[in-house]
Amino acid sequence: MYQKTKLKNNLTLITSPLKQTKAVTVLIQVPVGSRYEKKEINGMSHFVEHMMFKGTKLRPTTQDISKELDSVGAEYNAYTGKDHTGYYIKVTADKIELAFDILSDMLFNSVFDDQELQKEKGVIVEEINMYEDNPLMYVHGLFEEIVYGNHPLGWQISGPRSTVKSITRKQMVDYKNKYYEPANMVMTIAGNFSKAKVNTLTKKYFNAGSKSKSKKSFSKINIKQSAPKIRLINKNTEQVQVGLGFPAYGLDDPKKLPLSLLGIILGGNMSSRLFTVVREKHGLAYYVKADVSSYHDTGTLYIQAGLDRKRIKEAIKLILSELKKIKDIGVTDKELSDAKEFLKGKFSLSLEDSENIAEWLGRQQVLSNKIYTPEQKLKKIFAVKKDDIKKVAQEVIQSKHLSLALIGPFKDKKIFSKLLKI
Repeated sequence: MYQKTKLKNNLTLITSPLKQTKAVTVLIQVPVGSRYEKKEINGMSHFVEHMMFKGTKLRPTTQDISKELDSVGAEYNAYTGKDHTGYYIKVTADKIELAFDILSDMLFNSVFDDQELQKEKGVIVEEINMYEDNPLMYVHGLFEEIVYGNHPLGWQISGPRSTVKSITRKQMVDYKNKYYEPANMVMTIAGNFSKAKVNTLTKKYFNAGSKSKSKKSFSKINIKQSAPKIRLINKNTEQVQVGLGFPAYGLDDPKKLPLSLLGIILGGNMSSRLFTVVREKHGLAYYVKADVSSYHDTGTLYIQAGLDRKRIKEAIKLILSELKKIKDIGVTDKELSDAKEFLKGKFSLSLEDSENIAEWLGRQQVLSNKIYTPEQKLKKIFAVKKDDIKKVAQEVIQSKHLSLALIGPFKDKKIFSKLLKI
């Protein structure tokens, strides 16, 4: 499925051939995100990502980059998380050198022009405005603010407007140079490619730079929560956006897999418990879902729903009732079997696309420094037992660990604090 090697500069190279496609994805990931930042530069990782598309020594403007990629119908983008950042270009197999050329140019030769930097501040402020004006998007960030508090994991990836406006070019270049070392990067190539061609291109475009890797660290979190927490954003909306959940397990914790299956049974699809009860039986929501997310040292079990504001208390009570049932009684053999098959199916289908394969392999390497094959991953999934799920449910689903984020036409927390019992 994949091969992993190190270049002379200690950049990690992962290759995964997929002959049944005509596409190839080249992805670069760097283990840096908003949790690595200081308060005074919160938003820097995201800002750097934006500026990578604003001109290089060889391609001085955004248009020089985008026109070259658009001319071959490429798909390209970048993303910033709290723990890593990624840049990818997906092209037809015969255009693979263009992907190497432009990615290396962006990563090593971006000029960070000060005029462009000042303009981009306005763009990012508008991105923040868009995010906060969309309750469907904003509620999850709000939920993590409650769970993680004033730890960097509780900060918004984009940073506050005031910090974005105050960032200087020197701060940005220093930050970029600190984290964007070749030895800190993981390059993943997935799709239809010649191994010999890839070897030639990596030597040509990615073999330069220091092979040393300076020590990078982040502040670990220790969550101590002894009572439910609530955060309300008063907004005159017809539909109320609710995010509620609990702190859970880190990326490499063996309990994460049973919790992931629990999340599927609770709200992972249209036959899940929450979807069936909250939407189909009671008509209280258009959508309701459960998800499990993880960082190095912690994570969450998270439920999000768009609810009828006139029946909000009824809906929250119903969600909490389903959480109590799954905690007290557990899951059935059929539910567990179906959840495993659902996860297997989704996982297998995702691996038909070069972009998804590159992201899956690279993410494992950049965050955990180890890679499981699909067969190894599925073996672990199918080894989970009902008792494993019940144990994590009882450990995670506790009233004192509950956090509620809500965006809607409400001001008084007391309306909801009385409901938060499981």
